[in-house]
Amino acid sequence: MALVLTEEQSMLRDSARGFIGDRAPVAHLRNMRDQRDAVGFSRDLWKEFASMGFAGILVPEEHGGSGLGHVEAGVVMEEIGRNLTPSPFLATAALGASALLKAGGARAGELLSKIAAGDLLTALAVDERAKHGPHKIETEAKRSGNGFVLKGAKTFVVDGHVADLLIVVARTSGGPADKDGVTVLLVDPKAKGVSVERTIMVDAHNAARVTFDGAAVDADAVLGEVDNGGKLAAAILDVGRACVASELVGVSEEAFGRTIAYLRDRKQFGKAIGEFQGLQHRASHLYCELEVTRAAVLKALQVLDESADKAAPFVALAKARACVSTNLAVQESVQMHGGIGMTDAVDIGLFMKRARVGIELFGDQRFHGDRIATLRGY
Repeated sequence: MALVLTEEQSMLRDSARGFIGDRAPVAHLRNMRDQRDAVGFSRDLWKEFASMGFAGILVPEEHGGSGLGHVEAGVVMEEIGRNLTPSPFLATAALGASALLKAGGARAGELLSKIAAGDLLTALAVDERAKHGPHKIETEAKRSGNGFVLKGAKTFVVDGHVADLLIVVARTSGGPADKDGVTVLLVDPKAKGVSVERTIMVDAHNAARVTFDGAAVDADAVLGEVDNGGKLAAAILDVGRACVASELVGVSEEAFGRTIAYLRDRKQFGKAIGEFQGLQHRASHLYCELEVTRAAVLKALQVLDESADKAAPFVALAKARACVSTNLAVQESVQMHGGIGMTDAVDIGLFMKRARVGIELFGDQRFHGDRIATLRGY
């Protein structure tokens, strides 16, 4: 498949760009941050996302969704990245919907319908350490009656403090370093024994620490198979990684675009600083890096749609590329803006902060470089 958007996907991009750029530009993030909003995003705006079909972009039409694919989800994520929009799209429309679609089960249809309508927010609780480590699961889910009792803690749970439903990866057998022996569970964050602490990240977006101290769930809470949830968790994470890579494409390209505009406008020694050859070389290099990353990310999204079981190396490459090129983009953008680039008065610093969080989310370039090597048998 060609590494370009189809006509329908381009139309979706234009629609998302116009809607998000108008309703939730960077100024929207600043407003939420400065007001210290308790939710961290606009619920009214999320309902508008649902009315536009964005909340249910992966949800089949029979459940009220748009019935589209991962490429389309990536298109929306890219526009969210361009505007630094605080939104539960990643946690709910991408991760939550994909978890329910891949696992199925009696409750899946009902929950997917609620996601598409904008009435249900989810959050994926995987990581337990400062760095991404999906195979290092210590949170225990011990059998109790016809269900499980959870004990442990999760960190960096995106939008965890507003979630109506937590998707928790817990250990039901084996040791903390074992790849097998984990189960994916649906947990009510308001249940007894569950404690959720909001953590406002450096980029003014939301995450949470979630602690389980004897929280009980029944057998209906299981997504997929008991003890064999590792593959399901990896598949859900790959959707998240590809979507975050798409967001990073949006972050980096918007930062690059703003920097090019600044190079044209800023005058020094009687001419625009963009006329200096040294800055032209740096801008050209960055442009090439961003184009390669865009192609890698689109390929990963296409493979997720065509043959998800073969997507892992493509997703790893896309996320690794996105981490490297986005880091370069925001660093160059800040430097080319000069000292003013480090001030809060200029938006470019906000792109740098969001980039740092996105790079760490679901694995940085080192994590995915190692993952590619492992997948290739090294």
